[in-house]
Amino acid sequence: MNQLGLGEFHSFNAAGRQFLYLVPSAAIFALDEPARALLDALVSRPRNRSDLLTDVAPLFPDTDLDATLRELEQVHAVRLIAESQVKTPPPNIIPLTPFPLSTAVLNVTNQCNLSCTYCYEYSEDKIVDTTNGSQPKFMSEETARQSVDLLLRESGNNPVVHVSFFGGETLMNYPVLRQVVPYACEQAAQIGKRVEFNLTTNATLLTTEMIEFLALHDISVTVSIDGPKEMQNRFRVFHDGGGTYDVLLPRVKELLKRHTSRPIGARVTLTSEVSDVVAIYRHLTEEIGFQEVGFAPVTTSVGRDYELGQSGFDQMVAQFKALADEFLKSALIGHHHGFSNVSETLEEIHKGLSKAYPCGAGLGLVGVATGGDIGLCHRFAGSDEHRLGSVTDGIDREVQSAFLDRHHIENKTDCHTCWARPLCSGGCYHEAHTRYGSSEHANLHYCEWIREWTDICLHVYGELAERNPEFLNRFN
Repeated sequence: MNQLGLGEFHSFNAAGRQFLYLVPSAAIFALDEPARALLDALVSRPRNRSDLLTDVAPLFPDTDLDATLRELEQVHAVRLIAESQVKTPPPNIIPLTPFPLSTAVLNVTNQCNLSCTYCYEYSEDKIVDTTNGSQPKFMSEETARQSVDLLLRESGNNPVVHVSFFGGETLMNYPVLRQVVPYACEQAAQIGKRVEFNLTTNATLLTTEMIEFLALHDISVTVSIDGPKEMQNRFRVFHDGGGTYDVLLPRVKELLKRHTSRPIGARVTLTSEVSDVVAIYRHLTEEIGFQEVGFAPVTTSVGRDYELGQSGFDQMVAQFKALADEFLKSALIGHHHGFSNVSETLEEIHKGLSKAYPCGAGLGLVGVATGGDIGLCHRFAGSDEHRLGSVTDGIDREVQSAFLDRHHIENKTDCHTCWARPLCSGGCYHEAHTRYGSSEHANLHYCEWIREWTDICLHVYGELAERNPEFLNRFN
């Protein structure tokens, strides 16, 4: 007789209940006591259907256990033992091309007025283009316009498209921004679409004129900043080694005061010497006034002095959890909390994302280098190895299809048994290239902390689902 065993899921507790995060459907299933008892009975050994029901029946004499078991089978929390013993990789289903573009990241300059030690653009870990030679230092207005034209032309039925401005230091090419933003709005309006803009900057070049422009055009702004003065000035310095904190602080405060239509976010890079997450968050939100703060460990190859290291990751997870607990307390009473790492993960959980790819790079998102070459994303812009075409010639669909085929999670065998793969899908391509020399490699050095972090966010989600489900409506 067929034996039943456990399916593939991750169990977690929240609000006094047990939940299952079902893999690979990425659904969340709340267990009642009968369902929990059925699963517990299968932990020790597989059983046939009749024996399983007989063993659990005395505990719940008034419950239709057969219906409960069928429901568990329907969601694949329980499977036939032949199936449950085999971890089936996700099918290699390649998205139909041409896949519509939603975002173009314009690297408007590869120059910067800072000399940040860990910067992937300027450090020893920079991806070097050995074929096409160096890119121009600044994107021309013509190339920026062509980038917008490409985005609109390839956007399919998307009613809204996104243009991101990046660098280098983005504001070093402010004249092009002034020209391309109204151009993009005009071109989009002509075909019944709308453009949303965002910009990343180190804020040291901000002027009153720039701030007015950003506010007028409702451009979202992310400021790269690493925290209080001593942390900011550790790695984020000018070319002469001088600290940047005192220069950017008054400019950021002016930006926050004037530009109120969009949340102004801070993006923090965590390193071996900049790792006090809670203190950084407190400073950026309570003392400076940022509405959103996101953290990411530094991207680096092994052996760099600023590499976070295992102890650093352990500290990071512990402090992430402390802020996640704060986020939960605020969310339970309907208040905003600016720890964006939580809100971004909650949105993915709520939408039931089960990713074949870690992000939209090379799919719905492309990066445009200063000379007009199209790359997977802004981090690969200018790398011939990761080139997908150009703004003049368009996207090379054969190259794109080959990329999507090679990078599908089915080909990342290390990921096939990981319960967190629906949200991770192997991790950032650029991180993998820097760490392992290939964008196709799974980020194995991140695995444990990704699982820990996902478990923390699942707990937050479960608590909210039980105690304040209305809060989750903002992610619909």
